[in-house]
Amino acid sequence: MTATVSTPHRVSTEKIRPAIQALQPQLVKWRRHIHQYPELAFQEKLTAKFIAEKLEEWGINHQTQIAETGIVAIIEGHQPGPVLAIRADFDALPIQEQNEVSYKSCHDGIMHACGHDGHTAIALGTAYYLSQHRQDLCGTIKVIFQPAEEGPGGALPMIEAGVLKNPDVEAILGLHLWNNLPLGTVGVRAGALMAAVDIFECRILGKGGHGGMPHQTIDAILLGSQIVNNLQTIVARNVDPLESAVVTVGSFHAGDAHNVIADQATIKGTVRYFNPQFNEYFSNRIESIVAGICQSHGARYELNYQHNYPPVINDPSLANLVRSVAECVVETPAGIVPKCQTMGGEDMSFFLQEVPGCYFFMGSANSDRNLAYPHHHPRFDFDETALSMGVEMFVRCVEKFSGEKS
Repeated sequence: MTATVSTPHRVSTEKIRPAIQALQPQLVKWRRHIHQYPELAFQEKLTAKFIAEKLEEWGINHQTQIAETGIVAIIEGHQPGPVLAIRADFDALPIQEQNEVSYKSCHDGIMHACGHDGHTAIALGTAYYLSQHRQDLCGTIKVIFQPAEEGPGGALPMIEAGVLKNPDVEAILGLHLWNNLPLGTVGVRAGALMAAVDIFECRILGKGGHGGMPHQTIDAILLGSQIVNNLQTIVARNVDPLESAVVTVGSFHAGDAHNVIADQATIKGTVRYFNPQFNEYFSNRIESIVAGICQSHGARYELNYQHNYPPVINDPSLANLVRSVAECVVETPAGIVPKCQTMGGEDMSFFLQEVPGCYFFMGSANSDRNLAYPHHHPRFDFDETALSMGVEMFVRCVEKFSGEKS
């Protein structure tokens, strides 16, 4: 991925239609309200209530309590056409906010530190605008408000609940406000955009004993250290150098005394990759390494490997559509960023496995206003100018997709 550049590009509000420019104060108000009352995965009752009240106020048909707190709004145009979905997530993170702003989180230890409050405001603004212009709308738009993106994942339960059916969705779009890109840019690419997210936990079962009598023990720390080192050979020596992958050990716990050899050690980590062909490869390779090292020392092990999210893979034709729309919204060519891959993950990937679609990044950093802290940082915030830009992007995508399909 390219280095982070947070100084905003030229931002021309002239490219945002007056009706959407007029929505900007409301977009900010909605976003800040949601930011003040953040909620964790599948606990987003206040947020869901706020969304539903707005949809009810605007006369937009919607269904609530999908996959516990999810909502789907349906906006039918006055003219026949395709069915397009727009997805936004609305859960927060277990982080104590350090920003001193008027809209600071009121919930201790919980914060919108990834932009989901902005995603929801953009989706609400898009739904409002489209509902006010049904006479010009071809087809049907489903706006999917999804819980629990940060984990354990709300996309799959919503799909299983039928959000892509009745009427059947033909394509889906989503955006992520992105502080790795400056305000005034759009990151869009065909193919893999974000990585698969796997996690693993390995428990090594050795034999404890006296620190001065190691011959009587099976040292779990020694075995764990060998495992950690050998896991790094997977990407370095087993994966094609032209492929991108990461194996990270983020936690290693063993022992609690200076003179006792630990009988157990627990290692936790994550695996990231873009190529779906690696789906089973890493789990098998990790287990073979763990098994080989433990067997050679007479130890046992327990390995729990989970495939959380598949990679986010954009449909080429939908990515081209988004790119063509972005060229009308941001200053080109510098405003279009195709080299925007990240090893971060997103459960938007489950939607993209079901129907063609495109997930893209909306640049939101502005270092001139001290709004360039990274995602998941306790001082994360973004330039709210990106909100109306996001609505303009979605509305133009709807118009272009509907026009091409009608």
